[in-house]
Amino acid sequence: MSTRLPKSQSHGPDAPRLEPHKSSYVRTAAARATVFAALGDETRLALLGRLWSGQRCSISQLTEGTRLTRQAVTKHLHVLERARMVHVTRSGRESLIAFNPQPVLEMKDFLETVSHQWDAALHRLKAFVETNPD
Repeated sequence: MSTRLPKSQSHGPDAPRLEPHKSSYVRTAAARATVFAALGDETRLALLGRLWSGQRCSISQLTEGTRLTRQAVTKHLHVLERARMVHVTRSGRESLIAFNPQPVLEMKDFLETVSHQWDAALHRLKAFVETNPD
């Protein structure tokens, strides 16, 4: 994916520009903060790890083999749902949870863009220092 900032925000010809996804959820700083906060907890990361395969799981399945209660899992799933990283559907009396990788992929793109911006800025700083030794 090509990620570029508009020319008006560019800092030189080699500076990357950011173009948000057409259907991007994590375009805003608030949405990115929500995703980062959701990923910032080891319990939620473990839950995502169990859902990563793509199969839907019930809350009972997510608590199996852990010390977590159903209430604790539900609380963490609400955080992940607000970040749009999981989707909960009802099947009879059971809730089935599925992983949605889109916010994680969008964050990956965002972090790659920021990394390119820093690389370009450091390259410009290095060039400036080398041409202006005083």
